[in-house]
Amino acid sequence: MSAGANQPEFSPNTFTMDGIEIPFKDGQTLMDAALAAGVYIPHLCHHPGLTPHGSCKLCMVDIGSGRASSCTTPAVAGQQVSNNTPALNEARRTLTQMLFIEGNHLCPSCEKTGNCTLQAMAYHLGMLEGHFPQFFQRREVDASHSTVMLDRDRCILCELCVRASREVDGKNVFAVAGRGITARLIVNSPSGKLADSDLEIDDLAAHICPVGAILIKAHGYEIPIGWRTFDLHQVGEIGLEKVIQARVGHTDD
Repeated sequence: MSAGANQPEFSPNTFTMDGIEIPFKDGQTLMDAALAAGVYIPHLCHHPGLTPHGSCKLCMVDIGSGRASSCTTPAVAGQQVSNNTPALNEARRTLTQMLFIEGNHLCPSCEKTGNCTLQAMAYHLGMLEGHFPQFFQRREVDASHSTVMLDRDRCILCELCVRASREVDGKNVFAVAGRGITARLIVNSPSGKLADSDLEIDDLAAHICPVGAILIKAHGYEIPIGWRTFDLHQVGEIGLEKVIQARVGHTDD
């Protein structure tokens, strides 16, 4: 009997995730391949078309005896990947709880409620309370721009706005400065204010925030509560990015 005769056979470009065979193309990450196959992996900092970042760690999966971020890990034929396990979901829930208490996310009074991916993720993972003591951070609010407001109290440092500004808008409006507890979102302008940046209301960076850190002025509550994205959809629905993009007038066309 040849070595490996009792091992399951795999197609040249497939791996298994929770027992499901997932096809992939050369160069695809585990996240890209899973989403293309209709398999959801929880995530906050990933967005199709943007360079993977791996900052939120919600998309971590188990590969053999190791653990890795699926948005940055290349797919390899024959990999055995675990995604939807009690241990992983418990770790994801803890990370989500930490994001809630590290910032000031007061959902009932936030304009983003119902459209907030962080809020939807908490529901998805069964998070019922914050668990940890609240930090009650006091960070600067920048309302200097004529059409866009920046509320750093709600920023989760996913860097989606940073990457969208650089990679899609062709600008360099945002960056993250500092490390650890001192890390913060900054504006690349002479004064550090949005008003002195080249951010425009049609930029993807002005709309991509998954929480309520970047808001469009004078457009609050245009969509009534009860009819917002996550009032009508589950965060785990595949292709939900297109639904969100359509609501803010951004498509891949």
